[in-house]
Amino acid sequence: MPTLIKDGVIAVDTYVPVLPVDGVLTLPAGGDILVSLDTFTAHREQVLAHGGRKGVQLKPDQFAESLADVVASLDLIAVEFPAFADGRGYSTAYLLRQRLGYGGELRAVGDVFKDTLFYQQRVGFNAFAIRDDKDASVALKGLQDFSEVYHASADQPSPLFRRRLA
Repeated sequence: MPTLIKDGVIAVDTYVPVLPVDGVLTLPAGGDILVSLDTFTAHREQVLAHGGRKGVQLKPDQFAESLADVVASLDLIAVEFPAFADGRGYSTAYLLRQRLGYGGELRAVGDVFKDTLFYQQRVGFNAFAIRDDKDASVALKGLQDFSEVYHASADQPSPLFRRRLA
């Protein structure tokens, strides 16, 4: 099970992945749940009515806009990174934060490790499920790889040249 880094510290993951069996979704009475976008789409009302915290996981080829009308109802949106070279999740995160106004936990999952954390944080991720073969305490240092950034992004809306002029 991947180790979770959330808001700059190693944390316990309270979300339980829930899958339908033969098309039937059985949710626990309480607690935090995480479902795929396909499961959410098929069982939308049931998931939204769940008493605990709710999360949806997006694959790289799924669009954040499909959650536009419910982002305020979700506590977690997880975005999959199937490989280091697949950068679609960066665009998804930025879209969720900047255009859709998502303010909850935004978690990078999959091929997530020290070298990716700083850049994922820049586009809006605040939680990271670190790969099992990587040390989370080493990965945590990746959030501090650089002390200054030039370009504007979700975590720093003003570019360096504008900050220097202020």
